[in-house]
Amino acid sequence: MDRLSNTVRPYAWGSTTAIPALLGTAPTGEPQAEMWMGAHPGAPSRIARPKSATDTKGTTDTTATPAERPLTDVIAADPEGELGAATVARFGPRLPFLLKLLAAGSPLSLQVHPDLDQARKGYADEEARGIPIDAPHRTYKDANHKPELICALTPFDGLCGFRRPTEAADAMEALGVDSLKPYVDLLRAHPEEAALREVLTAILGADLAEMADTVAEAAAACERLGGAHAPYARIAHNYPGDPGVLAAMLLNYVQLQPGEALFLGAGVPHAYLDGLGVEIMANSDNVLRCGLTPKHIDVPELLRIVRFEATEPGVLRPEASPSGEERYETPVDEFALSRYTLASGAAPAELTASTPQILLCTAGTVRVGELDLTPGQSVYVPAAEAVEATGSGTLFRATVAA
Repeated sequence: MDRLSNTVRPYAWGSTTAIPALLGTAPTGEPQAEMWMGAHPGAPSRIARPKSATDTKGTTDTTATPAERPLTDVIAADPEGELGAATVARFGPRLPFLLKLLAAGSPLSLQVHPDLDQARKGYADEEARGIPIDAPHRTYKDANHKPELICALTPFDGLCGFRRPTEAADAMEALGVDSLKPYVDLLRAHPEEAALREVLTAILGADLAEMADTVAEAAAACERLGGAHAPYARIAHNYPGDPGVLAAMLLNYVQLQPGEALFLGAGVPHAYLDGLGVEIMANSDNVLRCGLTPKHIDVPELLRIVRFEATEPGVLRPEASPSGEERYETPVDEFALSRYTLASGAAPAELTASTPQILLCTAGTVRVGELDLTPGQSVYVPAAEAVEATGSGTLFRATVAA
């Protein structure tokens, strides 16, 4: 078991206070958007484990003082020892999930993720066409899908999935903006899938200069009306003139309470607006954006990936078990997230598993093995290593689905 040193990513939308408050550190004044825990090559966690160096005679020297090493390197040196043979057979020699603390101070971009088949084909196509992996117009950074789950630690606001076209039409019509009438008519005149597809296509394909006045009028009306329109006024404040403000009005607005979660599968448009949460996802960078961003939007590919169907956002609550584990059930193989609420004097929580784990404390003080964890601190546990947890606090457990 190894204590993790983790990188905090300073994306512009990040809260300046939420992660420092959890960690008990002073804010820097800069946004602190995400703290990554895992073995993603973009910002791998680091551990202070001695590095075994075999000399030419076949002996091993482990006497050197350990320096921090990227978890990616540790896993690459012994994939089966770290991840277990079954995990390597299913997902290859890499940790298949990434765990994060996510702190949104302003809205993130509207986005969707491809399914596994779409990701593999899209990645192979862009590789064959010789598009550099770091090119701003590159869509597929890898050949993996990116299902994800966000669990609220504080009240958490977001957008998730299309609402019924008639509901979106009502919301737009209430603004009293004449230039929105064609969208309102489309949303009411077509079958559900066609209505959503036509309106999103029209919004993303519109001339930005011509759209600016419409977005400004819509934003002012949202501000004036308040109530159910207030979230869209806040979005418009952060993205003035962005057509994504109108695209956002096609989606369900969701408010999570602490402990509640959302699962985002392939093709589901979504955006996080405000709050602190624990996020887990398949270890991928594949994102197709559809608004609220200055980054490249690949409209044809986006329209191929998006699932144009109205859905009720399924808010997840953990399912308790006799062991005290509260598990968030999701339909994916790469990850599983659960929560333990520990009490002083209670029997230890038995956490030994045949798969690799990352354990994150979010409240109180938790003892994992010989390590004490306070909020925001985490450990990596290799597959099959015996581990128990005691103390008084909340511990999230990220691992591979059974």
